[in-house]
Amino acid sequence: MRGRAYRRAKRLMDLSLVVLGLPLILTVLALCWCAIKLESPLRPALFVQPRTGLRGKRFPMLKFRTMVPDAEEIKGDLLAYSKLRWPDFKMDNDPRVTRVGRILRTTSLDELPQIFNVVKGDMSLVGPRPTSFAADTYEPWQRPRLRVLPGLTGLWQISGRASLEFDERVRLDLAYIKVRSLSVDFQILARTFGAVLFRRGAS
Repeated sequence: MRGRAYRRAKRLMDLSLVVLGLPLILTVLALCWCAIKLESPLRPALFVQPRTGLRGKRFPMLKFRTMVPDAEEIKGDLLAYSKLRWPDFKMDNDPRVTRVGRILRTTSLDELPQIFNVVKGDMSLVGPRPTSFAADTYEPWQRPRLRVLPGLTGLWQISGRASLEFDERVRLDLAYIKVRSLSVDFQILARTFGAVLFRRGAS
């Protein structure tokens, strides 16, 4: 199954799985929200960040807030400690991350609010992860990853997750795009649970 038929079937799969998992999803969302509010009662529990999606379109992606309020201002002072090349940024023991935020990141629960992005249609359950940097930052060979909806999880999450450089992640995304099917999507979803369960990196 390819083309429009695959896209329609995948959309149906996304919505069906979200509906089936809704009681558990809402329970976990509520627990995470309460934990964040207990630690920082005056700060919002959700964080909205512009991300790059299908055809390079920017959209507001939801995450649980895991950092201190002035995280973006502090980031400039920490660029030298990043494990990944610009425009990516990742460092061990990031001082901007809160105590609850560290738990949410380790378990990848900070990404769970993106379920609402999936329902809205900005994202799918499986696909290339949407980047925080815009499409004009991409090199020409990287742009084909923008031809499909970004995902809550993808091939690189189960292959190495956030420890991979962007070029490596793009190559895995392009490999996924070539072979994508409902069965491949189910396999990635199943393996994602294992990656999260055994905490192989952070997303």
